[in-house]
Amino acid sequence: MSEVKTPYERIGGADAVRQLCQTFYQIMSDTPQTQLIRAMHPENIKISEDKLYLFLSGWLGGPPLYTDKYGHPRLRGRHLPFSIGIEERDQWLYCMAQALKTMDLNELFAEQLMSSFVQTADFMRNRPE
Repeated sequence: MSEVKTPYERIGGADAVRQLCQTFYQIMSDTPQTQLIRAMHPENIKISEDKLYLFLSGWLGGPPLYTDKYGHPRLRGRHLPFSIGIEERDQWLYCMAQALKTMDLNELFAEQLMSSFVQTADFMRNRPE
């Protein structure tokens, strides 16, 4: 009987999560259609990249790096200062979808990850539309 791996292990651990975050923010920074959400982030995108890496590590079942450093993620609360609607959600999801495509992942696993990202990103919406 094979041991069940966490999504963190399946994606490739710390190095792969770091690469996903770097690619995600590179895409956000370089894509004209995602400048609305890029503008919501600090000029030094490395700050956001590091926080996403810390968060995703734990979210994917790896070490709880974000919680260890900042406490409970309180995702929705931390995003309340930003007006997030359908357009912002979709720009974020576009960046994540493109970043995932650059990784050598099992197709079904990538789809499952994306489905979880869609649910989480939709939960971040805080503007009635």
